[in-house]
Amino acid sequence: MIDTQKMLAARLHGPADMRVEELPRPGRPGPGRALLRVKAVGVCGSDLHTFRHGRIGDTRLEGPLILGHEFAAVVEEVGEGGLDGEFQPLVPGTRVAVDPAQPCGQCEWCERGDPNLCINLRFCGLWPDHGALCQWIDMPARCCFPLPDGLDDTAGVLLEPLGVAIHAVDLAKIRVGHRVAVLGAGPIGLCILQLVRLAGADAVYMSDRFPWRLELAKRFGATAAWQCDQLDPVAAVREATGGRGVDVAIEAAWCDESVEQGAEMLAHGGRLMVVGIPGDDRLSLKHSTARRKGLSIIMVRRMKLVYPRAIRMAARGAVDLAPLVSHRFPLQRVAEAFAANADYRPGTVKVIVDV
Repeated sequence: MIDTQKMLAARLHGPADMRVEELPRPGRPGPGRALLRVKAVGVCGSDLHTFRHGRIGDTRLEGPLILGHEFAAVVEEVGEGGLDGEFQPLVPGTRVAVDPAQPCGQCEWCERGDPNLCINLRFCGLWPDHGALCQWIDMPARCCFPLPDGLDDTAGVLLEPLGVAIHAVDLAKIRVGHRVAVLGAGPIGLCILQLVRLAGADAVYMSDRFPWRLELAKRFGATAAWQCDQLDPVAAVREATGGRGVDVAIEAAWCDESVEQGAEMLAHGGRLMVVGIPGDDRLSLKHSTARRKGLSIIMVRRMKLVYPRAIRMAARGAVDLAPLVSHRFPLQRVAEAFAANADYRPGTVKVIVDV
C-alpha cells in the first residue's frame, strides 16, 4: 500500500545538524489536497536562520524538521474536489510551482484580503510544519500553480522569491522617475532590482557585502553598486543624488546595520521597506532620523496573491531568473548545500537542491 512506502527526507535535528533519513511516504491525499513529487527546492535566507540557530525569530525548533519552502513539483495524485491556485481542477502529471503558505481562509485577516497576515497560517518548513526537502509532500491543491512549458523546475522554485519581491514592490508604491536604493543583492534583492526598473524607477542603487553579487546587480541594470564593507553606501547614495537621498529604500539583506543605512539614505518623506530578517530578532533604527524625515516604515510579510503575476512575468522574460542560480546539490548532499550557503562561499547567490 502507498501509505507504507518509504521516501528520503532531509531533517534538521538541531543547529547545523541536517540528516538525510528514510521516512514514511505520505498516503493518498484527502479532499482538496494533492500528493506531490518534489523536483527541486531552493535554499532561502530564512531557512539559514533555522539551520544555523535552530530558530527563526521567536519560532524555535522543537523536534526534527524538514526544511524547504521554495519548490517545484509534479502532481502525483489529487484528492476529491482538488482545485489549483487559479480555481481549476488540478490534474495528475501537472508540473507546478507551490506556494508554501497555507492560510486558514476564515480569520479576520484572511477575509479582508490579507492571507499573508493569517493568524492561523501554516507554512512549509516552519515549525511545526514540515517542508519540501523530501521526495513526496502532501499539500492543499490550492497552493499549486501549473507551470507553462516555457518554465522549467528551476524557474518554478524561483517564483517564490520573485513573489516576495513583487509584494515588496507593490507596498513600496514605486513611481515613474523615483530613485531607489536596494540594500542586499541576494536573490530577492536582485528580483526587486529588476521589478523597480520595470515599475519606472529612474535610478537604482545597490549595496551588498559580496562583489560577485554586485556584478549581477550591474548586469540587471543597477545604476551603481557598492560593496558595503569597502565604501560607505550612505555617503555614496548622498553623493549620487546631490545630497537629496532616494525616494524608497528597500532592505533585503541581513536586516542589521542595513536598516539604519536605508533610513539615512532616504529623502524627507521617503519610504523604508524592511524585507530581511535579523539574526537577533531586533530592529535597530536611529529615531531622530526617522522622525525628522517623516519616514514611512513598512514591514514586508512574505507575499499575497501574486503567483499568477510572477508566472506571467517569468514566462514572457520580463524578469531573468536563471542567472540567480549559482550552485546545485542532490538531496543526499543537502547538508553540504546548506553549509555552503550559510558560509556564503565565493560565488554563492541561490543554492538549489535537486530532489
